[in-house]
Amino acid sequence: MEKSRTLPKMTELNEVKVEVLLGIINSSAREAMAAYKNSGHGVPGADSSTFHPLDLATDTLALRKAIRLFEGACDQLNTILAPPQHTVYNFINNYNWACTDVAAQSHVADVLDKHPEGLGMDALADAVNLDKTKLARVLRVLALRGCFKEVKRDVFADTRLSLILKSTNNVGCCIRFQREFPKYTTVLYETMTDQEFAKSNNVEKTPRAYSLKKEGKPISYWEMDDEARDIFQRGMMGYAEIQGLSAALHLCPLVDVGSGIGAMSIPLAKMFPHLRIINQDLPDTIVQARNTWERDAPEALLDGRVEFVPFDFLEESPVVRKDVYYPDDESRAILRNIRKVMGPNSRVLIHDCVLMHTIQEPEVGANELSKAPEPMLLNFGSHTTHQLDMTMWLVLNGKERTLNEFKIIGQTPFTPDTLTASAGLVLTQIYDLVGTMVLEFRITQD
Repeated sequence: MEKSRTLPKMTELNEVKVEVLLGIINSSAREAMAAYKNSGHGVPGADSSTFHPLDLATDTLALRKAIRLFEGACDQLNTILAPPQHTVYNFINNYNWACTDVAAQSHVADVLDKHPEGLGMDALADAVNLDKTKLARVLRVLALRGCFKEVKRDVFADTRLSLILKSTNNVGCCIRFQREFPKYTTVLYETMTDQEFAKSNNVEKTPRAYSLKKEGKPISYWEMDDEARDIFQRGMMGYAEIQGLSAALHLCPLVDVGSGIGAMSIPLAKMFPHLRIINQDLPDTIVQARNTWERDAPEALLDGRVEFVPFDFLEESPVVRKDVYYPDDESRAILRNIRKVMGPNSRVLIHDCVLMHTIQEPEVGANELSKAPEPMLLNFGSHTTHQLDMTMWLVLNGKERTLNEFKIIGQTPFTPDTLTASAGLVLTQIYDLVGTMVLEFRITQD
């Protein structure tokens, strides 16, 4: 009898959760629409063949927060209402990545960009030197997600999603650089059971290394030809666009430690013309950085607002006594070296992904991280950071960190001669940028 009374109550509670999720989907969609309308250009269309101005904006935090809620609520609603066999099978029954790779490698979007009204499959297949029947099948898979559109039978055109795949697009370079990552996943289980690889965190014992060894290929991550290096560096610029990294902060002056060619600092220089930036990275990278700044931000060079300093952040300390440092790598070695030259008002900004769990971490205060509204998962059900965590594992045997792990790195008293010591820094502020966070550290006060 007790069981029969409990079941209806549970069912009613589940119905309430569904209704609340529907409300979150509705309200977050309206917030996203408002962000587009506030730009003065209205809501974009699914089959639009041009970018919306907001697509190219450097600070879209309101939109990104709305989409985080929208996607998380949609995913959770699907988990509740769809049959489990349907949902779990869809985990693997997905070849969007493979079709995207075909389109990116063959430069289909570049060809279609010259034909805004559409191009017939015969001409398109000839232009990219692929079989027309197979290419049409690939494009129809992508068109289901709004990437390309079939304007009439066997005639395809670009959309604002497919424009991302053009060879001139930095995000397209990010996608091209990751084209071999899926094959590393096929040996993930093997590396977890292999005696040599299973418990190793060495960069030479990654799933990537395991896969390449099976193929008899060299495993060094950084050995690239000029074309691959260009794709990688531009891909990092694309990653900055994907994550909205330029929405970081209104800060001045700034030292970008491990700057690359300027993925984060170039957008900041454009957003804040008063900002003085010092780029620090390895000598070869600094040479590339100069070329990139000359092409993408020449005005900053002419104004004398940018410096380039060859630098090995694992061995040296950055430029002395600047108010702000913007480290790209959060390791103890870097933080200790930065700590050596910090002034009393200096702060370290770590701009990185922060892993959030679906349960409250006991070491993290209730107000320290953004939390999703009930009944959503506490971390918004966001899969992006956890997917990046897998990428770090597959390629470098690295990982993304939780907030508490970042705290531990900084909180131990500063002892510069102890290799295992932390940096003597305390976390004082968190800025949620959706997908990434900016963590502000200051010197620990004794």
